[in-house]
Amino acid sequence: MTDIYPSRHAAAPEMRPRLDPVVRSAWTPDAPISREQAEAFDRDGYLLLENLFDDEEVTYLQRAAGKLLADPDALDEETIVTEPQSREIRSIFDIHNQSAIMARLAADERLAGVARFLLGDEVYIHQSRLNYKPGFKGKEFYWHSDFETWHVEDGMPRMRALSMSVLLAENTPHNGPLMVIPGSHRTYLTCVGETPDDHYRQSLKRQEYGVPDEDSLAELAHDHGIVAPTGAPGTVILFDCNLMHGSNGNITPFPRANAFLVYNAVSNRLEKPFGVDKPRPWFLAHRGAPEPLAIEAGPLTERIAA
Repeated sequence: MTDIYPSRHAAAPEMRPRLDPVVRSAWTPDAPISREQAEAFDRDGYLLLENLFDDEEVTYLQRAAGKLLADPDALDEETIVTEPQSREIRSIFDIHNQSAIMARLAADERLAGVARFLLGDEVYIHQSRLNYKPGFKGKEFYWHSDFETWHVEDGMPRMRALSMSVLLAENTPHNGPLMVIPGSHRTYLTCVGETPDDHYRQSLKRQEYGVPDEDSLAELAHDHGIVAPTGAPGTVILFDCNLMHGSNGNITPFPRANAFLVYNAVSNRLEKPFGVDKPRPWFLAHRGAPEPLAIEAGPLTERIAA
């Protein structure tokens, strides 16, 4: 198969045009988001959704996240990533398979229904994780396009995936919030440097391959600007798989936490990786025939004990 999004092969980076649509469904009055929101996502590559969950649901999710963080021995050890220079937990992967509450969140129509509309297909979870950026010590995560990694290292063929970050603590301009370059999702920025085997072990703590070059990043930022979406617990930030994003460190005393869900179209199932011989492990990328999510309606607090 021809690789229409090659990366990490050439000696110099390139800015290539996106070859896939952003919003795959035509808007209708019964769509799960407004026409203006659909247009904004198509234009900017991200959306901020507020007040999707009530206070009881937010508390319920915070309690579930706290349980995951408090008892790492109950989790699959492989799924836990610590900060680069400490044993403090940075991320817990595969949370939708390690917590019934997180599985219910992933299937919630307020999230999965929007993903299904934007991607124009049934969806499944490509990756899930709990991100935690502790006060004073939380490290930065450098600029990157998720799709570049998912394409090169996982074998995701097309730009038909998106991420949703459900805020579990207040994200302010000061505690290392997500930063995005609006509109950058329409440019595929290739990276240089062959990828070593098992690169994921290092990249989850500090990215060294698949890193955009500074000149291209500066051009994108000058052309589009940089935005740091913030919000109260329960706010959802969703963004296209190719949107350039990153985050600063957190030197405030206020921790940042979010549940992070990646939805992929079932028609966009993973193939052989396009840039490495050995794909990343199961907890980073769902392989094989995907099973569409059974989308659920109603409050998160129904039927599952926190």
